Amino acid sequence: MSVFTKVSHAELHAFLEQYSLGELLGFQGIGEGVENTNYYVDSSDGRWVLTLFERLNHADLPFFLGIMEHLAARGFPCPMPIRNRAGEALRTLNGKPAALVLRLTGQSVLFPTLQHCAAVGAALGELHVLGQSFGGHCANGRGADWRRQTGELLLPKTDAATRALIEDELAAQQTLDLQRLPQGVIHADLFKDNVLFVDERLSGVIDFYYACNDALLYDLAITLNDWCTEADGRVNAARAQALIAAYCARREPDDTERAAWPLVLRAAALRFFLSRLHDWTFPRAGDMVHIKDPDPYRRILLNHREHAAPAL
Repeated sequence: MSVFTKVSHAELHAFLEQYSLGELLGFQGIGEGVENTNYYVDSSDGRWVLTLFERLNHADLPFFLGIMEHLAARGFPCPMPIRNRAGEALRTLNGKPAALVLRLTGQSVLFPTLQHCAAVGAALGELHVLGQSFGGHCANGRGADWRRQTGELLLPKTDAATRALIEDELAAQQTLDLQRLPQGVIHADLFKDNVLFVDERLSGVIDFYYACNDALLYDLAITLNDWCTEADGRVNAARAQALIAAYCARREPDDTERAAWPLVLRAAALRFFLSRLHDWTFPRAGDMVHIKDPDPYRRILLNHREHAAPAL
């Protein structure tokens, strides 16, 4: 959630005239994240988040907004997109597709407890169950082809050890076909900064703009890699057990998923190692741009390559 496109008070005021949200009181750019431009917006009728989509395919945006509407209508704690007076959830602002969603209460946690991890596992399992009845479809833009192409793009730009790691892992991943595993709508970015808590009660799951259709197990792997690893890349067994047990209470993995689990954890770690390394190597221009260090995901990937996966 960086700020690549600036919005003035007058521009935002004109944009909000299309909605029934009361008077604009103030707004502030959000400097975290790496893909879209985001602002907190306060009006006399409530608090909202405005997103300007910088690189996403315009045709895919109804999917992202639609899955949030689908989940929120069924009681899942995610932001509800706001429709304007014409019934539109997606508009244009400063030449970019733009949407408003309800701002949820709570804060993200940096050092999750077992209770936090269990709450996230339960929420992810619930998301996967509720998503089965959603009719939209969006391919994973950061899937196997993207990982291979991005890895090959980075090879000439990296040191010998990194080149060897990427080449070897891409070769190993050729034996993994995520499409053969149970599929559904996945969040694909359920990091700590995308989950809100009030104390230890999960109050919100946000940022669905990587959501797509892919292997459900891949989503669990992405989540575990962020929530249950230490600074040196090792898996914290207690946190992993709490997250997995709560997830399985909502949705039980099958035998094909259990067999694929170790390599899926590696695929999830590789995806974020490559995306962060790409942004580190080819930085984007923008105001308040936040570029994340790729090394934590290098360590997570190396750990998964060297140690047994946590029990699923």
